[in-house]
Amino acid sequence: MDVHPMNNQFHVKDGLPKGWARATINDLISSGGFFVDGDWIESKDQDPKGDVRLIQLADIGDGIFRDKSHRFLTLQRALELNCTFLKEGDVLVARMPDPLGRACIFPYKGENKFITAVDVAVIRLGRNSIENKFLVHSINNRKVRNEIEDLQSGTTRKRISRANLATINFPLPPLPEQRRIVAKIEELFSDLDKGVESLKTAQQQLKVYRQAVLKWAFEGRLTNKDVKDGELPEGWKRLKLKDIANEKDGLRRGPFGSAIKKDFFVAEGYKVYEQSNAIYNDAFRGNYFIDEKKYQELINFNLQPGDLIVSCSGTLGRIAEIPTNAKSGVINQALLRIRLLDDIVSKKYFLYYFRSAQFQRKIIDQSQGTAMSNLIGIKDFKEIELLIPLIEEQNRIVSEIEDRLSVCDKMEESISQSLQQAEALRQSILKKAFEGKLVPQDPNDEPASVLLERIRAERGKDKSVKKAKGAKQGREDKNEQ
Repeated sequence: MDVHPMNNQFHVKDGLPKGWARATINDLISSGGFFVDGDWIESKDQDPKGDVRLIQLADIGDGIFRDKSHRFLTLQRALELNCTFLKEGDVLVARMPDPLGRACIFPYKGENKFITAVDVAVIRLGRNSIENKFLVHSINNRKVRNEIEDLQSGTTRKRISRANLATINFPLPPLPEQRRIVAKIEELFSDLDKGVESLKTAQQQLKVYRQAVLKWAFEGRLTNKDVKDGELPEGWKRLKLKDIANEKDGLRRGPFGSAIKKDFFVAEGYKVYEQSNAIYNDAFRGNYFIDEKKYQELINFNLQPGDLIVSCSGTLGRIAEIPTNAKSGVINQALLRIRLLDDIVSKKYFLYYFRSAQFQRKIIDQSQGTAMSNLIGIKDFKEIELLIPLIEEQNRIVSEIEDRLSVCDKMEESISQSLQQAEALRQSILKKAFEGKLVPQDPNDEPASVLLERIRAERGKDKSVKKAKGAKQGREDKNEQ
């Protein structure tokens, strides 16, 4: 037998430390416990005035309860649907991404106050079972996550069924060692979390600083330290969007109505640019095309290299430049095209200005719509005011902006790398934990096999143990087919 430096002895046969065993989730369910899916709750079942909260996928974090949902139903309706009410300490497992299989402990107390959606599995370990925190860490371990991903099914919506989740074998140490492992993991994770929190705080501070740089830039403060509040710097002008764009077609909204519909699409031809091209600053997304005849009909809405496109509904005000190697095409109704007068405003200056918080607020203020914000027309858009210096001053401002933002970019890259390293360390801790390498073993601990036998015996005596809820599971199976 090999001996680990921490005096952990391993069985040659299965690679488990001495006293460990393998078990599925069902093996761990003791008297008073169960392993079931959440409840099938439709919109018609919900009531915002109800006092039973519906826990949803958004609430299930990777080891933490996120507490994001705000859906409710009445107690009467929950009882009519034979819902499973959650209890403090239940283990919740997300059967859909992202990430798939993430698990956390339900933290709230309350009799008949909480249920969960069907795509969340509920594990109540019952009396005299294992540590629930140990199970959560086991599920969140990368090795188990990989197994879960291998067992996922579905085409458009990936998920893992509870039946597949039940096939996974977990390495199980003796109960006292579980507690030592949990304590050590939480100690190490606590230090990691503090570091991650500091890194994320720094990320937010950089975002604030970026916007501050843009604010100073377009008040003239980056190149003129003597600018006074409310005063226009010397040589600057107040111009409207219509003043800095080509008079004929510098500002043009995409065609409404049936001008571009699916009936006109062809396999190859002129590209139809969509809102996502502006939102993601990517001119190469999308694969809708029109033929030469349709393109000529829509020639007034065409795009040229250097044109700017702006998203006009929902996610308002995202802007992108059409690069020289982009396909020829036209804008659809969700885009606005801008062609600047480059002797009045440089493109770089305008792009930074357009993306600044103060300009974005102007766009939102003049938008219309109820369910979705929308730039109904461009009449008001043309009237939005900008502060424009001479071209030479614009170039100096752009240089000052880029000097400062390049420092931000380097800092953000460093933070991003540190966050990735923190996650890698987190997984390394879990890997060691479930290989028996994180804490020392105690030969006096009762073997896990004895614990499993006791759980099995207690479960056999307790006929009230819920292994599944037939009717509800039938509905879920039907839904997943």
